[in-house]
Amino acid sequence: MSRDVLTVINSASRSFSKGQRKIAAYISENYDKAAFMTASKLGDTVGVSESTVVRFAADLGYDGYPAMRKALQEMIKYRLTTVQRIEVSKELTDGGDVLSNVLTTDIEKIRATLEEVDRESFQKAVDAIVKAKNIYILGFRSSAALASFMGFYLNLLFPNVKIVNENSAGEVFEQILRIGEGDLLVAISFPRYSRRTIRAICFAKDNGAEIVGITDADSSLVAQFANINLYARSEILSFLDSIVAPLSLINALIVAAATQAHKDLVANFEQLENIWAEYDVYEKASN
Repeated sequence: MSRDVLTVINSASRSFSKGQRKIAAYISENYDKAAFMTASKLGDTVGVSESTVVRFAADLGYDGYPAMRKALQEMIKYRLTTVQRIEVSKELTDGGDVLSNVLTTDIEKIRATLEEVDRESFQKAVDAIVKAKNIYILGFRSSAALASFMGFYLNLLFPNVKIVNENSAGEVFEQILRIGEGDLLVAISFPRYSRRTIRAICFAKDNGAEIVGITDADSSLVAQFANINLYARSEILSFLDSIVAPLSLINALIVAAATQAHKDLVANFEQLENIWAEYDVYEKASN
């Protein structure tokens, strides 16, 4: 089917039964959650039978519920344009309390990330950061802010940190030209995924580097290529993406790496404090 699921649902809404209207309403308002639910789970959530959910998918023209769920996942990851994002998130802005809605959503995403994050993978990522010969941090588009933040603080801890900037495709590869065994690439990517990120990951992996992926789900293209994956919930908020949960996860990585490298940390910051004082980097506190 060429149209996304929300469009299909809207087109067929007049013919829905009472149970189907419940399913349609839930998917329209919670498409990011519905995309990863089984038919049984979706039915329990909205208060209808599993068979009603299966029939709903068939009535929309899909070859079974798994096909509809896959279409939902594709829509979320790849097909939503900026205009479509605005359309499907109108409940955040149409007469509602935008401040409360957005902050509540961010809180929920942090809570979900905390509950779902794999602690073993988290520790492996920390170990990889601490032991790496060189650390490359890559994040493009909206993920660039996350890469810059992580790079800024890791650069205070380790002498071998490089933020890969998004310029032309050729310049991206020039920046990671010498990446190899013993090096680490931290690749940060959330929907809509950047093609350059995936290509850079493949290049680094082919050259023997270890890859830590920070992304939203195991269905992400980043997750398919990374050696270690950390997942943080991301939410579409109108035309922008919420990166609060990914930022919180990155905060935890930085703190954990700093704790593990405690001796070097103290020496680094003693030197930095002297430099900052000598060159008047910060305003002095008034008495």
